[in-house]
Amino acid sequence: MIQVTKPITPNLDQVQKYLEKVHTRAWLTNNGPLVRELTERLEDYLGVRNLILTANGTLALQVAYKALGLDKEAVTSPFTFVATASAMKWQGITPRFADIEADTLGLCPEKAAAAITGATQAIVPVHVYGNPCDVEGFERLGQARKLPVIYDASHTFSVSLKGRSVLNWGDASTLSFHATKLFHTVEGGGIVFKDDDAYQRAHKMINFGLGGSPDDIATPGINAKMSEIHAAYGLCVLDSIEQVLERRAEILNAYREGMNGVVKIPKWREGATQNAAYAPILLESEQQCLKVLDALKSEGVVARRYFYPSLNTVSEFQVDLKAGCPISVDAASRALCLPIYPDLADEDVQKIIEGVKAGCMA
Repeated sequence: MIQVTKPITPNLDQVQKYLEKVHTRAWLTNNGPLVRELTERLEDYLGVRNLILTANGTLALQVAYKALGLDKEAVTSPFTFVATASAMKWQGITPRFADIEADTLGLCPEKAAAAITGATQAIVPVHVYGNPCDVEGFERLGQARKLPVIYDASHTFSVSLKGRSVLNWGDASTLSFHATKLFHTVEGGGIVFKDDDAYQRAHKMINFGLGGSPDDIATPGINAKMSEIHAAYGLCVLDSIEQVLERRAEILNAYREGMNGVVKIPKWREGATQNAAYAPILLESEQQCLKVLDALKSEGVVARRYFYPSLNTVSEFQVDLKAGCPISVDAASRALCLPIYPDLADEDVQKIIEGVKAGCMA
């Protein structure tokens, strides 16, 4: 089977060199040398500051929410992976969904503004598929309503907008370094904070809330630290990231050329680079989407309905909104992500293109 994604597996000799350092030091966690090295290298590569590495992307969201004082309600997108909203619910925060832009599939600033209530404490847009939101619109909205903007930037590794990292927008941006991502640490995540004080609070929070010593309890906290083993894997992946990005771009371009005029793709934000984190297509209808899925499956290809269902239709998350989110519901019914990873062979890419065409004609 051709899976929708395949984790990058670095050269074992390279991994072994890092692991030998961990073994020799017997320093396995608690902000070890490799975690610090990975933090510094990622800050330099991504063009950011105040980066905190975490054990996974969901904890990154939870810590960001906590560090910025959320405990009531936040406005967010229903067109996203469930973690964006479930991380809120887990901490007693009510996700209040607003509809998305039809062309980019990102949260719409105007719809988000209309969804804000007296209980709203933040706006949480999502850079879907690595495609930046209308960050300037959200900056204006956040300033006008005096609300922090926290971006779920799980898909935006290496993406820049108008010459600077998209992670530098907002009060915080969270990343996922899960094995399925283009850069990964097996399990892991990160948070970039704009404010130094929020960064310092979060730094304590991820280590049980401890201050400068084990008997200095500065704040309620959680264990959200990244381990040395995960950092070692991340350093290995980072060493080859340029080749990874280059190959993913080749595959994405092949899809777009091969399916031009057959399917639609989300409109990319003007001035933003692309990292080919995903290969999304939009079919004409849910019926056609299901036919394409079946056609690909018959050829041994696994595609995924990212992101289905629209979260505002999930009973656990339903909020009484008069307008609802019809654009998100429609997009979720006919969006499909195709396989994309560096090891995907050219002949398999062509096989997938033909499978999509066959499904569209069925």
